[in-house]
Amino acid sequence: MRRPLLLVLLAGSRILAQNITFATVEPSVVEQRFARLRPKNDERASVLREIFHEAGCTDEHWAEVKVRGSKLPNLICTLAGSSARQVIVTAHYDQTGGGQGAIDNWSGASLLPSLYQSLSNQPRTLTFVFVLTMDEEKGMVGSRDFASHLSPEQVRNTVANVNIDSIGLPGQTYLWASRAAPELLNATALIASAMKLNVGPMNIDGVGESDSRPFLDRRIPVIDFHSLTGKTITLLHSKKDVPEAINSAAYYDTFHLITGLLAYLDAKADPEEKH
Repeated sequence: MRRPLLLVLLAGSRILAQNITFATVEPSVVEQRFARLRPKNDERASVLREIFHEAGCTDEHWAEVKVRGSKLPNLICTLAGSSARQVIVTAHYDQTGGGQGAIDNWSGASLLPSLYQSLSNQPRTLTFVFVLTMDEEKGMVGSRDFASHLSPEQVRNTVANVNIDSIGLPGQTYLWASRAAPELLNATALIASAMKLNVGPMNIDGVGESDSRPFLDRRIPVIDFHSLTGKTITLLHSKKDVPEAINSAAYYDTFHLITGLLAYLDAKADPEEKH
């Protein structure tokens, strides 16, 4: 089902209106996909492949790319747009520690097929590349490999890297604001206001890294979505990283917010900028 969203956003004294349309993926579907969590990385890859295919990403849209130094590939789904511009959406699917890796990062990985499904209901201007990366826990191996293979032209044409890592904990959605591109922070704030969703800054500098780093190093605008605080970050890589830690309402709110942001970026794109 299509959900049209008309945003009337105030920018100083100027009113900016954007028609944003995306398909609704019901909360029950998003929850069911999360519930297919597996603890082992090879099993996670297999389940994510199935979920993406069920969401409609098959054939020429789907690719599995071997990563040097990793036993498992990056899993890539591409929703082609009409222009040369692209948004790269990343989430790592590997996990480590004594828990099940539900927060870190099945919460992000299992969301990507639903994001693809939400946007694939109509032709898009931007190309959206959904990348499930491998071995983030070993030094962002998969994302470094992917980013290193982007040509200079592809880098210039990349509007944003939207990285999703450890979401759905009770509370609001957070942004790694000190790392994020200002234009992406502003866009997210506008979308959150229009959709009546809570979002705020929560920087994790000095605590860890994320898959946005290789894209940032290539001067690509990035934004990281997470739900960690000083208290909850200790859940990662522990026995408490289990499905029961996730709040379904908070998880869906983050999904809804990211969907709105991606659709907004597409609505703003120049349709005349062809491949």
